[in-house]
Amino acid sequence: MPRALARRLPAPRWTHGAVAELLAGRDNSLGFLRLALATAVVVSHARFLGYGGKEYGRTFSGGQVTLGSLAVYGFFVLSGLLVTRSGMRLPVGRFLWHRALRILPGFWVCMALTAFVVAPVHYWHVHSTLDGLGGPTGPIGYIQANWAIATAEYDISGLMEYERSRGVTHAAAFNGSLWTLRHEALCYVGVAVLALTGILTRARRAVVLITAVLGWLVIWQAITTPFWAGPMVSGYLRTFWLPLLGAVNPAVMFYLGLAFCFGMLFELYKERVPVSDPLALASFAVLLGSLRYGYFYIVGLPSFAYVLLWLAIRLPGAFRRIGARHDYSYGIYIYGFLVQQALAVAGYTRFGLTAYFLLTMTFTLPLAVASWHFVERPALRLKDLGKRPAAPPSSPAHDRWGVTHPASATVASPTVASPNAPAD
Repeated sequence: MPRALARRLPAPRWTHGAVAELLAGRDNSLGFLRLALATAVVVSHARFLGYGGKEYGRTFSGGQVTLGSLAVYGFFVLSGLLVTRSGMRLPVGRFLWHRALRILPGFWVCMALTAFVVAPVHYWHVHSTLDGLGGPTGPIGYIQANWAIATAEYDISGLMEYERSRGVTHAAAFNGSLWTLRHEALCYVGVAVLALTGILTRARRAVVLITAVLGWLVIWQAITTPFWAGPMVSGYLRTFWLPLLGAVNPAVMFYLGLAFCFGMLFELYKERVPVSDPLALASFAVLLGSLRYGYFYIVGLPSFAYVLLWLAIRLPGAFRRIGARHDYSYGIYIYGFLVQQALAVAGYTRFGLTAYFLLTMTFTLPLAVASWHFVERPALRLKDLGKRPAAPPSSPAHDRWGVTHPASATVASPTVASPNAPAD
């Protein structure tokens, strides 16, 4: 059936329409969902980083997934949808430029604060001097090892390893959450390759094939290990090194890439994906069942992807306003782990888990707000740098009363991408 005819036909009673109709603009809850997922990562880490306990969700899912890793998969689903939309609209070079502006400036400032503010204060707290802070494992070495999202080094001058040996902290990393960024960047490169080869616009079935291959790799592991504990503990494939991105484990990338591909398919086939309350309810039931009884990565992950899509469209209007103009989710994600480690070193875990989490958010939110308003948003204003202004119209313009006016060139002022749509 031709797409144009399909769009004119009334939607079946069990759906509200297709994704193409209902997720076309910025009137959605994607901003709220991103904030919720970022906060879920912080919640999940609190029990482990502060007290050495299991992260939330690990017991319920039988070790398949934690609340934090589930949130990471959710990020990749939403990113797949939005980044694919951007990749279909932009030339490849400008697409990569926009992606770099969205990720790197905030990441670099976070790294600089860690290396030149947090680490020196921590070192002084431990040694009462800054002598010995330098060297290959010091702040400069930390920046050199990680500036390109490689995250090859997580500690500085052995500080976190020392705190872990004393039982003060439970992870030998200043900011362990940053490991996902290189995998996210690798997905961006994949979208760029698909756009450059014309697959995104002329051969979208190839993305279905890629998703099927990744899905088969996941199924193969599930067959060999029925209650598969997830890719984070896998050693069945050897880690390899990519320029700028650093060490990438295919076993991890297959799973994150699968989640990203689900988001891509939602965008590429948006005129065929129904927005259905019964389907969302069934997906949620499958998600819970797979978390509890196994095979989450086979049936639960696609169900989770659809639930997120449905929530982005069907949540009430109040949720649509949260995060619609200002995207603090990235800042919460990149600063939450760092703040939790700093609070643990300072001894604030003694007040209990709830107080520890509330203190974490008390310090993380201002950092996220500052990151958005003073780093991320100003960086996004550079997205049209070097772009040629639009050519003036060649014919006279008419106003709504039919009066003819001389043609004039107007250049749109630079805009900032909202969290609900990538920078185009």
